[in-house]
Amino acid sequence: MAETTKTTAAKPTLPKNIFAVEVPNHELLKLAYDSYLANSRLATATTKQRGEVSGGGKKPWAQKGTGRARFGSSRNPIWRGGGIVFGPRGNENYTKRVSTTSKRVALRQALTLANQAKKIHILDFKTTGKTSETVKFLADNKLDRKVLLVVDEKTPQLIRATNNIQSVLLIRANYLSVYHILNADAIVLSPASIAVIKQWLTKEEK
Repeated sequence: MAETTKTTAAKPTLPKNIFAVEVPNHELLKLAYDSYLANSRLATATTKQRGEVSGGGKKPWAQKGTGRARFGSSRNPIWRGGGIVFGPRGNENYTKRVSTTSKRVALRQALTLANQAKKIHILDFKTTGKTSETVKFLADNKLDRKVLLVVDEKTPQLIRATNNIQSVLLIRANYLSVYHILNADAIVLSPASIAVIKQWLTKEEK
């Protein structure tokens, strides 16, 4: 009778050119972090100029004879309730541009810092779409607080299983950002996501 041998898949390793790079300072990390926040900012604040404020059609008092300074409209910006000078108009552009090469360098630095802090865990999470399965997965692996779950593809099952857990953020590997990495208390990488990260962050080296 022939003997059968059971083979187990080797656990993927973290590429050193991504997870163990030199971090000379944190200037690039801060630039990438701030640009993420700036690019997410919406210009929703608006103010009214003197021509948009209601009222002010009648001259407040006569031009002469009252002893007061002459005034033509109560919508004047120096009056209470008047128009706003140089206020936000809702069309401001707060975006900050960071080159693709710089973003990739910053991501490698952020992943290196996370790896040095032992925040990165290589785990394969399978689910049928139940939230309880995610809760059990986190408890079994002693993962609490802010968990960044990085996968190669977002399946409907994964989305359903993690949507209602406030402490878990599900993200595709090629949408990683310095903001998400630095804000996470634990980063769970699926084995398939490591290959995606490697291909994405080493493009300029080819």
